[in-house]
Amino acid sequence: MSSNIQKDPSEGSSRSATVDQSVHPVPLSRYESQKRRDWNTFGQYLKNQRPPVSLSQCNFSHVLEFLRYLDQFGKTKVHLHGCVFFGQPDPPAPCTCPLRQAWGSLDALIGRLRAAYEENGGSPEKNPFGNGAIRVYLREVKECQAKARGIPYKKKKKRKNQIKANEEVKAAKLQAT
Repeated sequence: MSSNIQKDPSEGSSRSATVDQSVHPVPLSRYESQKRRDWNTFGQYLKNQRPPVSLSQCNFSHVLEFLRYLDQFGKTKVHLHGCVFFGQPDPPAPCTCPLRQAWGSLDALIGRLRAAYEENGGSPEKNPFGNGAIRVYLREVKECQAKARGIPYKKKKKRKNQIKANEEVKAAKLQAT
């Protein structure tokens, strides 16, 4: 193979590296790809509203509507109060209760959209994904799903030994610097 690109000897190999980077951009991480997809999906959702909503007009209520809209594509069975399997972690038979988005998926989605909003020029103070109403909604979804499954979410309490070990690690890192 011969190359038609003439290199100036004073340029060294940096020119070819620059050319390679423009031809083969660095692939996005899984997180960055998902964040971009989520941002585009949310933007499309706003455009499909009647009337369409611009990003500058978007507020927390649009975000809550978006989260509720996503429920129809969920894969997590959430038993209703009247269901005989309500509160059972492993139901013995199928039921007609709806599938919803899992709390953890929604929480991660909001984190990605919150970051994407600011990366796309939105101010942190006006970020609709960081609104308190969103946090309340996510907490309610978490509690509702936990009750429906019969497995309550509880914060794990740190044991004293674990706290002590963490402090020792931090101290060792400080001494090393």
